[in-house]
Amino acid sequence: MKIQFLDLKKQYTQIKNEVLPKIEQVLEDTAFSGGKYVEEFEDGFAKYCETNYSVAVNNGTSALHLAMLALGIGEGDEVIVPANTFVATAWGVSYANATPVFVDCNPDTWEIDVTKIEEKITPKTKAVAGVHLYGQPFDIDAVKELCEKHNLFLIEDAAQAHGAYYKGKRIGQFGEMACFSFYPGKNLGTYGEGGGITTNNEKYFKHLQSLRNHGSVVRYYHDEIGYNMRMGGIEGAVLSVKLKYLDNWNNRRKEIAKMYQKGITNTKIKMQVQPDFTDSVYHLFVITTENRNELQRFLNEQGIFPGMHYPVPCHLQKAYVHLGYKKGDYPNAEYLAEHCLSLPMYAELTNEEVNYIIEKINQY
Repeated sequence: MKIQFLDLKKQYTQIKNEVLPKIEQVLEDTAFSGGKYVEEFEDGFAKYCETNYSVAVNNGTSALHLAMLALGIGEGDEVIVPANTFVATAWGVSYANATPVFVDCNPDTWEIDVTKIEEKITPKTKAVAGVHLYGQPFDIDAVKELCEKHNLFLIEDAAQAHGAYYKGKRIGQFGEMACFSFYPGKNLGTYGEGGGITTNNEKYFKHLQSLRNHGSVVRYYHDEIGYNMRMGGIEGAVLSVKLKYLDNWNNRRKEIAKMYQKGITNTKIKMQVQPDFTDSVYHLFVITTENRNELQRFLNEQGIFPGMHYPVPCHLQKAYVHLGYKKGDYPNAEYLAEHCLSLPMYAELTNEEVNYIIEKINQY
């Protein structure tokens, strides 16, 4: 048996008879950049996330970048970011010429450690960017309370958590804005690149629409320095097809996660703690073990090929060496980076494959 970390072809095979005619419609209508197929997806995604507005852009990193600009964040400002996240969370801050200020993660949930945020707040702090890590929401209320206390914006980095719930409500509606990625491997991924921003604020919505389109509302009239960050029509059309299946796919991910959680009994393995107030969609199923490389070699020998998210925490990335962080500053994020593995996780995994993975991990 050979089990890859991710197999996108299995999903495509299921929906190709629906998605190919939709792409053909885009081609026939020559609606390649923005246009009605992107607008159709924006409307559907806003309804799905229970928000007033949704703005589609070219990728999730651009979503984070434009969110910062729409909030007026710029040079001299600081934004608090978890050290344990994909680096794009920090890129959004840096692209706006602001400074990311990193905070360690909780040792059990691996989410941003709420108890460490306040000590990082300075007069320059303008926002907190919380990440719904691996598909599991962070403790939004606790972070929001701090934001309200210190008059800070709250941005949800929801790139990994399409459809997740926090205290019974969909993520994407709690902060000023939420930023999504529709990279092909996400729970809701397009064919190509894509991203989006949800908000309930009409002012932000209109500003984002302008920023993604060269700072223009009326063609050839540019009110500010803008960007070419529109979503393509094909990407929008594909997402509209896939959005109808997202809840079913997420439910299957939850079934697989439950199998892992109940079935893996090897005491050398630690899993992400799931608080009662969250309902994760398990974009990733991350485990830790003391000798990560040894476990990875063992699984590869058994025909199982896990992933790794993320082997270097943000504060130790070479790109941020100028910020002066050093090893030991954020021990929980550093431990996770050195000991994590991501087990195969996608809706098309069969029970037989999942049970095989569990069996081999328990043998390790």
